[in-house]
Amino acid sequence: MHVATRQQRLIAALAIKGPLLRTYLVGLLWPEYPDSKALESLRVSVHLISRQVPGLIVNEGRMLYLSDDVDVDLRRVRLQARSLGAAALQTNRAALLDGLRDAQLLPGWYEDWIMVEQSRLQQDRLRAYVAIAAHSLALGDTATAEAAAEAAVEIEPLYESAVQLLIQAELQDGNPAAALRAYERYRKQLGDDMGLLPSESVSALLAGALERRPGLRTERSVPPRHPWLSGQPALDHA
Repeated sequence: MHVATRQQRLIAALAIKGPLLRTYLVGLLWPEYPDSKALESLRVSVHLISRQVPGLIVNEGRMLYLSDDVDVDLRRVRLQARSLGAAALQTNRAALLDGLRDAQLLPGWYEDWIMVEQSRLQQDRLRAYVAIAAHSLALGDTATAEAAAEAAVEIEPLYESAVQLLIQAELQDGNPAAALRAYERYRKQLGDDMGLLPSESVSALLAGALERRPGLRTERSVPPRHPWLSGQPALDHA
């Protein structure tokens, strides 16, 4: 069903924010217009939508909202992300992860109010990924834990909890090289962006991994705050 851009913006506002007063909508969608012109633009948009997609918008005078028959996927994704109880995490982790992975809100739309909602959805997804990763790791499901932690790091590369979970999942999966790569990416970006070093709790994960790795005759295992872990390799040659 095709509707013009102006009508798409109105439908999107009602889908994202729910029932809205006309006075709020004109300020949201036509902030640069005088009130009289903005109200006329809203009236025209409502008329065109009602003609093109009958029954989509319910018009109650001062208030507009989408019909109860309309299924808004954003609402389902938000509900899913915010209600990750133990029962759901116990049985549906992979399905929850798949459902959240491609949940992008209006990509390519850059109005301020939409970008605020895009950021809010990203934070919901980030918290959900961390919850899925932590629960999966506790149950020994390293594949799901790695996927969820990686998804969280893609959203926020400097989110320490997500980085820790990714490193722990790689180590638990018997892949210390991948854990070291994840740590190094985090260490470099944290230094470049913030001028900081990784915390003791993150560095200690890798120090333990180095100590347990076999065949390290040419390298000495390093403590958590050793220069090696701040980007300066320290090798002891036999």
